Amino acid sequence: LEKEGKAAATISRELASIKAFFSYLVKERKINRDPAEFLRAPKIERKIPVILTIEEIHALLAQPGNTTAKELRDKAMLEVLYATGIRVSELVSLHVDDVNLPFEYIRCTTGSKSRMIPIGTKAKEALWEYLKKGRVQLIHNPEETVLFLNYGGKKMTRQGFWKIVKNYAEEAGIPGEITPHILRHSFAVHLLENGADLRSVQEMLGHSDISTTQIYTKLNNTKIKSVYAKAHPRA
Repeated sequence: LEKEGKAAATISRELASIKAFFSYLVKERKINRDPAEFLRAPKIERKIPVILTIEEIHALLAQPGNTTAKELRDKAMLEVLYATGIRVSELVSLHVDDVNLPFEYIRCTTGSKSRMIPIGTKAKEALWEYLKKGRVQLIHNPEETVLFLNYGGKKMTRQGFWKIVKNYAEEAGIPGEITPHILRHSFAVHLLENGADLRSVQEMLGHSDISTTQIYTKLNNTKIKSVYAKAHPRA
């Protein structure tokens, strides 16, 4: 695979499957020795995540209008995504009772784990407008509990929301391939830039290992060095 020029992440996934397979064969006594025992996965270098500037975030969030049900929904989804940093899969899986507007937080559940994440004023306002004016137009089944609905009154898909983000990014004139995950990265970096502690950001992002969150500090440090180089008279 290395000779074929495959990426380290691809090789690691392949190797994990091979190791699991031979481990199973040894456990079941189909073979006496694990031929993959001493194979080592290649080192995967974590790429510094792409983020949007605060100005680009403002431009993106300003794109949806406040007239149609779709616009109200899109506005709420974008505001919540940037306000909380949740994954797009978590965003589309939210239910109405996961939102607590009076106390300004949402409950995000992944598997058996649940976490409470605060939302800001803008996200609260967008959610209120969507629930009051938008969702009532999209809902077909009164018993539907999913928060964000498509035109069919069903749960919004990840792919559907990816297209929404892409379209609004193009309308905002933001270059490059903009994905929902870039808003998650931007949320984390902007919090750290403004003094948030790493543990709090880790908890809000739902990272089980703080080393995953630390990648954002590297990006923040890169920016600090750039500012220093431009501003310090003897840099």
